[in-house]
Amino acid sequence: MAKEKENKQTVVISGEEHNVADLSQEQITLLNHVADLENKIRQISFNLDQAQGGRQHFMGLLTESLKTEKLIKESGSPEKKEETGG
Repeated sequence: MAKEKENKQTVVISGEEHNVADLSQEQITLLNHVADLENKIRQISFNLDQAQGGRQHFMGLLTESLKTEKLIKESGSPEKKEETGG
């Protein structure tokens, strides 16, 4: 009897445990859709994390580039300093 229980595949839906063997073909198809969509949600979430991290990285590079450019403009280019200084 223990072996029979071990071989039964179950799924918990809305807090209730169901034997997959007792589900209709339509219910199994719906269950497969739900499982596939859960996988897609995980993948999309992973991709979103990557995209947000990449955006943050490149925004940081852009911000630093603009700060550097602003400092150069405010202080004058090294060439102009040499012309006026020497």
